[in-house]
Amino acid sequence: LVIIRVFYSFFGIDIVHSTLWKEDSFIHAGIIQREETSMEEEIAGRHQGCFNLADVMYFSKRGCEAVAEDEVTRRFSSEELVSWNLLSRTNANLHHVSWQLSVVWVTGILIRYCLLMPFRICLAVFSILLLVLATTVVGQFPNGRWVSYFYGCHCRENRPQEGGICVANHTSPLDVLILATDGCYSLVGQAHGGFLGLIQKSCMQTSRHVLFDRSEMKDRHLVRKKIREHIADKAKLPILIFPEGTCINNTSVMMFKKGSFEVGGTIHPVAIKYDPRFGDAFWNSTKYSMMTYIFNLMTSWAIVCNVWYLPPMVKEEEEDAVHFANRVKAVIAARGGMSVLPWDGGLKRKKVKESFKEEQQKKYFSHKDNVVEKYIFKLYCVF
Repeated sequence: LVIIRVFYSFFGIDIVHSTLWKEDSFIHAGIIQREETSMEEEIAGRHQGCFNLADVMYFSKRGCEAVAEDEVTRRFSSEELVSWNLLSRTNANLHHVSWQLSVVWVTGILIRYCLLMPFRICLAVFSILLLVLATTVVGQFPNGRWVSYFYGCHCRENRPQEGGICVANHTSPLDVLILATDGCYSLVGQAHGGFLGLIQKSCMQTSRHVLFDRSEMKDRHLVRKKIREHIADKAKLPILIFPEGTCINNTSVMMFKKGSFEVGGTIHPVAIKYDPRFGDAFWNSTKYSMMTYIFNLMTSWAIVCNVWYLPPMVKEEEEDAVHFANRVKAVIAARGGMSVLPWDGGLKRKKVKESFKEEQQKKYFSHKDNVVEKYIFKLYCVF
């Protein structure tokens, strides 16, 4: 603490009024506690109207805080459990606690690998073959009203209706299968290859789905156009969309892409919450392949899921797509008992956008009056 005081004093920072350290909390609790303060309060209050080298420490401090408590990266790893579910030994100190617990664990392995997994593999192979065969046969018939009739025979409260848009939080490819047990949907999602691509091609033969390439900008405008045309026809099936764009570990709901909320129509929110005590349904696509993920599912105890169909929502007057998306996201998160995060799930696969960095630079420049010093600081940031 003394070294930090000297270091801060060298850059002209008053450590007494800094919000980085609170001595009483640090001494008694043994942890660092921070108060949420804005850039204006920490920078503009001390060096009003001019650039000071100590201003750089604000951004350095924020960077260290982001690394220490990263809210984004933690959402792309399996949910931490309060108690052990006998699926794996994640802690080296728990390799051997007692012989009774070891017997239970070995018995669980025999049940999961020797009994449940073979049965599930046989059932999965049979189901996939039946899906490919059935979709091939159904695809030979012309489009008719039989699909809508089947869909309408299973109506329930707050159920997504024809011509509407169903949006839900995304944890796993199983989300589609779980919702499909209650009705038929037209899907909107990323085009895949391999095993998942086979399933997508089979589904494309029976109903109209919208698949796109996330890396192609032109596909985004085409998808928006197709969605708008789809919801204009009230005789078509409701569209199922996962606005997060990627799988999250079911502990939070991240930013909803605004494209789904710009086309108009009625939004039918659906909250999906898995019970991690019986098995981990989260698919970390950057770490595990589809086949590895399926193997993990086959060797788990069970996949238990709760689904809530929430009341339909429409865009209010003078409400833009971003605020409407945030309102829907908040409703889904509240019903599923998950936290709300403003971050884009695309950070799972790519770096932070340059626009986010420029936004912080512009925010800093707006509190500095000297034009020459603005350009000096900008060059300092570049180098």
